[in-house]
Amino acid sequence: MNLSLYFKNFFNNSQASGIILIFCVLVSLLIANSFAAEAFQHFLDKEVGTHLFGLEYPVSIWINDGLMAVFFLLVGLEIKRELVEGELSSFKNASLPIFAAVGGMLVPAVIYSIFNSGTEYSNGWGIPMATDIAFSLAIISMLGKKIPNSIKIFLAALAIVDDLGAILVIAIFYTEQIHWTYLLLSFGVTALLFLLNFLKVTRIIFYIIPGVFLWYFLHHSGIHATIAGVLLAFSIPTNASNVEISPLEKLEHTLHIPVSFLIMPIFALTNTNITFTTHMVSGVTSTLGMGIIGGLVLGKLIGINLFSIIAIKLKLSTLPQNSNWTQMIGVGLLAGIGFTMSIFIALLSFKGEIEIQDEAKFAILIASFIAAVLGFTILSISSKENPELEED
Repeated sequence: MNLSLYFKNFFNNSQASGIILIFCVLVSLLIANSFAAEAFQHFLDKEVGTHLFGLEYPVSIWINDGLMAVFFLLVGLEIKRELVEGELSSFKNASLPIFAAVGGMLVPAVIYSIFNSGTEYSNGWGIPMATDIAFSLAIISMLGKKIPNSIKIFLAALAIVDDLGAILVIAIFYTEQIHWTYLLLSFGVTALLFLLNFLKVTRIIFYIIPGVFLWYFLHHSGIHATIAGVLLAFSIPTNASNVEISPLEKLEHTLHIPVSFLIMPIFALTNTNITFTTHMVSGVTSTLGMGIIGGLVLGKLIGINLFSIIAIKLKLSTLPQNSNWTQMIGVGLLAGIGFTMSIFIALLSFKGEIEIQDEAKFAILIASFIAAVLGFTILSISSKENPELEED
């Protein structure tokens, strides 16, 4: 095979991004537990940028708040396209991820609180509420055509609603101070973006420039700036026609390869550098560890599927097209990959308590691994119930 053609096929393969992401996780864990750990952490903590306008941050912040806003932009574009012309274009299909996400946040928080109410760990109830959208989508992408596209879209929509919920929880319960001036400026820029859409402005640059300001204002407001990517995505014009390529589809096509093969691997490499310590293991069997693992693995599974069943029984929603309940169980487990967002909430929950933070990190890592393996396995098995999917 021609080498250039090989790489073109590789980069167009959604499974490839998942493989690279997992490889980066392994490399990151190896670095964090080697002689290079201190140097790597020093690099992540190194401040870059300019004091002008308050834009000097550690490398890790530029990655988590900056590059990941671009990732959220791409996922937001995909969700909007599906809302307009795809799997989520009907109310019953679009509503299911919302109901599922609500259940996937409430039940894990309840399970965690059952284990930890009245203990020194009680403030960490938000930890198992979060789904790591990057890793959950990477795992499901590795299944390729074994599962229907509607299930992938459902997980992406669920994860976005879940992350927005987690951001709200952080803003309300874990943020020390909201800077209202910056928040009001964020609302103003958002209104401008949707006004441009209403006026049928189609040049993408007229959205990107205000989008950069939106990111800046949100970041300084105290709210996680990645939400800027979603807001920008939903303002980009699109259409319900498959004939004319819309600005949204052009931008989505442009972002796909850099996000899948650059931004997500960098994110994985810099966010999974967990240094293992001896006291971490004991934390897994504590009420903290059991609350986190129970919340992420069982809580997500139960909450997502219970609320989905209720919504469908009440005829408010329908199952994703060509899907089944086995696949919904698999999705419920993949949503239990909390990882970086859960770790972020753990750091906010136990500020200054390094030992508790480390125990929480290890429990999140264990829970995410269990959820990923079980979810992937069940979704793989489910493809045997729908063999025609692999023939498409």
